Formats: sequence, structure tokens, C-alpha cells
Amino acid sequence: MRPQEMVERALELSKADGCVVIAEETSSANLRWANNTLTTNGVTRGRQLTVIATVDGALGTSSGVVSRSAVTPDRLESLVRAAEEAARANSPAEDAQPLVTESASAADWDTPPAETSIGVFSDFAPALGEAFRRAASEDRLLFGFAEHDMVSTYVGSSTGLRLRYDQPTGKVEVTAKSPDYARSAWAGSGTRDFADVDVLGMDADLARRLRWAERQVDLPAGRYETLLPPSAVADLLIYLYWSAGARDAHDGRSVFSKPGGGTRVGERLSELPVTLYSDPNEPGLECAPFVVAHASSAISSVFDNGLPLRATEWISNGTLTALLQTRHSAGLTGLPVTPGIDNLVFTGPDGGPTLDEMVARTERGLLLTCLWYIREVDPQTLLLTGLTRDGVYLVEHGEVTAAVNNFRFNESPVSLLGRLAEVGRTERALAREWSDYFTRTAMPAVRVADFNMSSVSQAS
Repeated sequence: MRPQEMVERALELSKADGCVVIAEETSSANLRWANNTLTTNGVTRGRQLTVIATVDGALGTSSGVVSRSAVTPDRLESLVRAAEEAARANSPAEDAQPLVTESASAADWDTPPAETSIGVFSDFAPALGEAFRRAASEDRLLFGFAEHDMVSTYVGSSTGLRLRYDQPTGKVEVTAKSPDYARSAWAGSGTRDFADVDVLGMDADLARRLRWAERQVDLPAGRYETLLPPSAVADLLIYLYWSAGARDAHDGRSVFSKPGGGTRVGERLSELPVTLYSDPNEPGLECAPFVVAHASSAISSVFDNGLPLRATEWISNGTLTALLQTRHSAGLTGLPVTPGIDNLVFTGPDGGPTLDEMVARTERGLLLTCLWYIREVDPQTLLLTGLTRDGVYLVEHGEVTAAVNNFRFNESPVSLLGRLAEVGRTERALAREWSDYFTRTAMPAVRVADFNMSSVSQAS
């Protein structure tokens, strides 16, 4: 049975007061390699069906959500009944709202799901082979993987929604090592179709970083002028974005809470004219233009499924302008409804320099290429801790002169916004720590005068 038919049949079976059905058809292709040799490749397919039942009661509306994979038509009714039973067993939902009705139905609702295949690597794979040959001839080992997913999402509801979106998501991550494994460097790239991935350029950059590491220098913990490339900035700002729930801020539980009550919306966070925004139509980073929520949380609500998404500036010219809102939290805070969007762009002043240009005008500092094991220490300040990995370098007199030992860092991305000394040119970037969850970002390199390396790490 086609996914659209599964949605329609589930809605027909529903006996609840309200019902939302999300069907997701997934196909995935991948390549993996080690020691300059392709090791595996494959293609997988899958389907997940989520039923959200809502039941009205004297005290309010409750919801029940059940998701299952590989659901067959004969098991569809049991899934619907399970969601209804869960709704009846639950207490009234705090985030209950009328189900969305305002979105225009998808013109391509009846179109079959989009699919990816191993053919997506038709140009990438030969270039990867050339990178293998070049690395082998220069005593360099390459390890990594490339993945491409296509997810077709269908959202139908008892209020008449019929929405559909095809989401391509690709990424490639490469780690280069010296033959004795003493030196390593990482690079990654996000993509929609692999047509824009320059694997030979990535390899050239990795080779340069390994050469930088031929000289090793030990430095103590302390605060250093530090250059963070776009991938490291993405890791920090994705965490900030995930922590920007309006409900938590309103309740005094986050860095975006205003002392004495309310949120910090309207407060200046950076003296530089930086802007952080999301836009479902951002070129190269396109994502679903409507809410798809499989569960309710501090930053999403199953009742908002199908709500249209529009370009939203979270920080405008250095000032906090919006937080992640459901319709319920917007009612509590009195702020506009601004749901989360699956991409993130950070920009600075026009004409920002490249990372190489920023290195060239650094008298002495660190180039910190990768963050790892990022964990939250204090939500009230959004203090994060983590390790450096695969590349911390010493910059002296405008040149990278050595690799440096790894550190544990303690920093808050909100505090960093207020201490930015320079913001570079925005480019597409892949976060390393969070690339399994969030790949659609564009970030600049930044300079921070006093990045806190709290201790020396023995990790390697």
C-alpha cells in the first residue's frame, strides 16, 4: 500500500476526536572507506508511520502518539487503536490546541515517494578514488564515509491537512592520518546531492593540516585568542539553537530567561551586527516548510503538525529577536509563534574575511578545528564543556607553525557572542559532533579573544 493510502486508511479507522498521521518513506545510500580503500557500500529502504490521536474530555484534550516501522496494512488498525488507548490513558495535554487546518494541501500529494540510489555518488566516487591514489602516493591514510538519504514525508489529519515534502540529506566525513597514526585531521561537508562536494579539495586541506602537525608544541591550559572555523562554530550554535525554547526561558530555566521573569527577547547579545536565522527556502539548505512533530517537548507540539514555517531571525544585528515557540508557549509568553526550522545560518558584517585571511592577520593564537564530546554544564548560562580533537594548531606571525596538545574547554556560546572579535565569511558547514542530527548549516569562521581552554587533555 502506498504511503498516501496508509495515511488515508489510518484516518478512516480513527475513532478519536482528532487524528494526525505522519508517513515517512526513507531510502539511503552509503559508501565507507578505510586505509585508502573502499570497504562497503549499500542501499536501504524503510517506512515509519506515526499516529497521533486526540481525545476531548471534561478537563481538556489529551493526546496519544505511537510510531512503528514497517507497518503492513493488516497491522494498521492496531496502530491506530494503540494511539487512541494512549490518548485515553493520558492526562489532558498542557500544549493542547485545535489541530491545524490552515495549510494549503500539497499539489503533489499523490506523487510516489522520491528515492535515492547509489547513483548519487556517480561523480563523487571517481573523485574519491583519485583522492585515495593521491593520499597513498603522499604517505597519507584516508578513513571516512558518505551518506545520502531521501525522506518523503506525508502528513494527513482529520481536519483536512494533506501535506508532503521530499527531503534530500547528504554528508561526507573524512579523517586523514599519518602512517604511524600520530597525526590526524578531520573535514566534513553537508550536501543535498553530492554535486557540490569537492573531495579532492577536502583532501588537499587535510594534507595541509597533517603537514602543520609535523611540529608538535605543548601548551598549558588558559585563555587563548582562538580562531574557530565554520564547522566548530556550527557545533556551538546548533546547541544554542536547541536550547532556545521559549517555554524554558519563560519558566526561568535557560540562558534566555530574564532575571525577575520573562524572556531576554529584545536584549542585545553581541556588539557586532551578527544575525542567526532559519529559512525553509534558504538556497542549498531547503527543508520542510511546515511543522512535523512526532512528540511534544519544550520546543515542539504534536498539535502544531502542519503549521506553516517562514523565515525567522532568532538574532538580528546582535539582538535576540525570537525563541523556539509552539502555539502554546507563544500564548504563555505573548510572543509570535515561531516554530523550529531544520536549518540554521549565521552571518556577520558584509565582506567578512576567509579563514586563511584571518590566520594571516593573527600575531599569536590557536586555530581550533574540531570540538568533541560537547556536554552541557549549566543551562542557566549555557556553559558547555568538551574536548578538542583532530587538530589544534598554533598560529604565530600570520602562519600556522605547529600542532598543539588537546584541551578540555569550558565555554558558553551565548557568552561567546558577546566576546566575538571578528566574524568571517559565511559558507556551508557541517558540524562534527551534531552531524547525525543537524546537517543544514551555513556559518562563518570567528575570532574570540579569550577562548577558555580549562585543562590539558590526554585524549588523542
